[in-house]
Amino acid sequence: MQDVIISHHNRNLSANLLLPSRQARTAVVFSHGFNGSKADFLPEAELCRKAGCAALCIDFCGGSVRDRSGFPTSAMTLGTEKEDLHAAADFALRTSGAERVFLFGGSQGGLISALVAEERRDVCAMMLLYPALCIPDDWRRTFPDGKYPETYTLWGMTLGRDFFADACARDVFSQIGRFSGPVRIVHGTSDRIVPIDYSRRAAALYPNARLTELAGEDHGFSLAGGIAVRRLLEDMLREENLI
Repeated sequence: MQDVIISHHNRNLSANLLLPSRQARTAVVFSHGFNGSKADFLPEAELCRKAGCAALCIDFCGGSVRDRSGFPTSAMTLGTEKEDLHAAADFALRTSGAERVFLFGGSQGGLISALVAEERRDVCAMMLLYPALCIPDDWRRTFPDGKYPETYTLWGMTLGRDFFADACARDVFSQIGRFSGPVRIVHGTSDRIVPIDYSRRAAALYPNARLTELAGEDHGFSLAGGIAVRRLLEDMLREENLI
C-alpha cells in the first residue's frame, strides 16, 4: 500500500493506493462518508487488490476532522467532493494503467459516487452502501427559509454556508439514474440516518441496479454486515467481469 497525494484545484488530496501483482483492468475508487476517512474501506480495497484490481481509498479534502489536506471542513461542499473524486479517478487510471473505473462509496461518499458516475464515460460499475441521497432533503428541512448560517456544527464537524447552498440547490433524483452500468446498492432496513426508501427509489431509477436490504442493519454496518458487503463485492467483481 502506498500513501499518495493527488493535487488538483489548489488542494492536496491524500489517498492510499493498492496495486495488484498483475496489470489491472479496473481501478476501484473508494469514497468515505461524512467525517469518515480513507481507512474506512481498506478491507474492501484489499479484497479488490487480491482479485486483480487497482484500488484507491481517498480522504476527501475537508471531508473529515481527521483530514490533513489543510482544506477546512467549512469550505467542503458536495461540489468540492465531486471534484476530488474526479481527480482521484483520473489518478487511479493514470497510475495503474487500468482502462475503467469502479466507484465504491458509502453514505455521503455514495451520493458523490452516484453524481460522478453520470459525468464520466469510463465508469463501468458502482457499489453504494447506504448512499446519503437524503442530504438535500435533510438540509432543506433544516433551513426551509433558505437562510443558511455562516457555520454549523454537525457530529463534531463544522460546515460552512456554501455546503448548505450547494446541497439545498440539488434535486438528486433528477441528477442520477441514467448510468447504465451495473449498480449494487446495500442498505440496512433499520438505518436511522438515511431511510432505506431513498435506496429503493434509486434502485428503481437505474436500468441495471440491484438493491440488497440487510435486515436490522443500521447506518454503518455491523461485523456481519461488513462480511455480507465483501461477499457481495466479490460476487460483483466476478459476475460483471471486472477482474
